[in-house]
Amino acid sequence: MSKSLKKLVEESREKNQPEVDMSDRGISNMLDVNGLFTLSHITQLVLSHNKLTTVPPNIAELKNLEVLNFFNNQIEELPTQISSLQKLKHLNLGMNRLNTLPRGFGSLPALEVLDLTYNNLSENSLPGNFFYLTTLRALYLSDNDFEILPPDIGKLTKLQILSLRDNDLISLPKEIGELTQLKELHIQGNRLTVLPPELGNLDLTGQKQVFKAENNPWVTPIADQFQLGVSHVFEYIRSETYKYKTPSLQKKKKLSRHDSAYLSL
Repeated sequence: MSKSLKKLVEESREKNQPEVDMSDRGISNMLDVNGLFTLSHITQLVLSHNKLTTVPPNIAELKNLEVLNFFNNQIEELPTQISSLQKLKHLNLGMNRLNTLPRGFGSLPALEVLDLTYNNLSENSLPGNFFYLTTLRALYLSDNDFEILPPDIGKLTKLQILSLRDNDLISLPKEIGELTQLKELHIQGNRLTVLPPELGNLDLTGQKQVFKAENNPWVTPIADQFQLGVSHVFEYIRSETYKYKTPSLQKKKKLSRHDSAYLSL
């Protein structure tokens, strides 16, 4: 362990510093950072841009954590103990190698921001209680392998930001219309051809709202409305003339999300 990491731990303990930043230190195992799990007072731990492959169960000892940042590591799995962090508000697991989330993950009672961007997750990766995370305000699932967004998404009624960019989604569930606080919806770069009429329940056309939907193989009537502008799309799916049929899953998958740029050639 480098002297600087040891010094960080000692200073945090001696001065009761609530925030610890160990980003970009070449750390491959949290257990190698002596004393880290004795810092039960800390509220913020940043371990982004390291070489972590796992998170030890000892993470539960940092019981006052509100912000935990593992962005850009090589983490393949998480311990079930992560859900015992009862004060955690922000969890960043973007750019890792997760293909599943642990059982009980949905029992984080204070979580507001969850970033799972750029992993290997799909609808089959989520534990049964994932949608119990009803305190979530922002959920980032972009650059994963979702073909279906589970209908239980409608339970996350406090969501203001939902990012699903660059997945393999072939449809959106009608329950997305229950997310009435949504201010940003990112669905670009999927395999969407139609939109559920329930999406029309949402206000995503104002100046402060964001609705991104390019790079999808829309049916011609919807594509035509996009040419006119987002507000026209919403007027169309709210109209009585709009005919909606749920797409089947039998469509050809994209080559991979990393090769998707070549599909338009």
